[in-house]
Amino acid sequence: MKKRQNRMPIRRMPEMEVLDSIERWGNDVETAVKLALEELKADIEEVEVEVLEEPSRGFFGIGAKLAKVKVSKKAKALPEEEIIEAPKRKERGPIRKEELTEEEKASYGNIKKEKESKGNSDRRNKKNHHKDHQKDNKKENHKDNLEENLTENKKEEAITPAVDRASLALIEENNEGLVFLQNISKEMGLDINIEGRTDGKDMFFFIDGKDSGTIIGKRGATLDAIQYLTSLVVNKEGNEYTRVVVDAENYRAKREKSLEKLALRLADKVARTKRSYKLEPMNPYERKVIHATLQNDKRIVTRSEGQDPSRRVIIEVK
Repeated sequence: MKKRQNRMPIRRMPEMEVLDSIERWGNDVETAVKLALEELKADIEEVEVEVLEEPSRGFFGIGAKLAKVKVSKKAKALPEEEIIEAPKRKERGPIRKEELTEEEKASYGNIKKEKESKGNSDRRNKKNHHKDHQKDNKKENHKDNLEENLTENKKEEAITPAVDRASLALIEENNEGLVFLQNISKEMGLDINIEGRTDGKDMFFFIDGKDSGTIIGKRGATLDAIQYLTSLVVNKEGNEYTRVVVDAENYRAKREKSLEKLALRLADKVARTKRSYKLEPMNPYERKVIHATLQNDKRIVTRSEGQDPSRRVIIEVK
């Protein structure tokens, strides 16, 4: 007698879930959006992006925050060739074109021509309205840009003046700013030399040595933070404000030249492609360099958007 074999029950595998929206983290907004697009398998034109949390660099990496975005697919409209509204069958709802009678097809053709004619007229009106709106926006943006540049110039003076280091007087060894920088380098275990000089009004601290790169940090972020903290120490009890400049291996002058070249190159690209370009977040001084470099370029206009530390420059055609 044959033994009855036990058959394992067949289970159906669940269908893969199709994602319509997703939230992702990243070092910046662009990175987070890119990760979300890869997972959704979509292009940027097919989605809507909502920034949930802006990134923050913090000081020395402390308090740094990642960017968080929500990316959602846009709803796709059904093609008119597949589903249409029958002229004499509205009570039946949408049906396919091949289900129409000859009489209904003829009637549908007339209705379609009327819709296309109306649609073309609406598009022309919308296009003209859009052009007028663009002109108004460009005038407003240009006005806002001029006001913004004046504000930024007043807010942030040039912090990399062309000074002759040898012509400056040495700062006393017990100077609070110099002692503060020496303590920081000691606590961080850095092999660097710090020299403080002054022109009688401003203070300049020049850093060089084996670990200067650590002091500079990514795009000068650490150097900016150290300069800010040193300025607080120097001016905490003073009646008059003293400008403080902390530089390492002549980084600030090199960075300024690099930004000027970048601005000119991007201006040519924007003028050629007629597409605006959004730069990476920058501090007020670096944004000022971009604005100043391109202020006489009659082909383009610059403006800033966002809040510090994520505020950035946008280059657009006039």
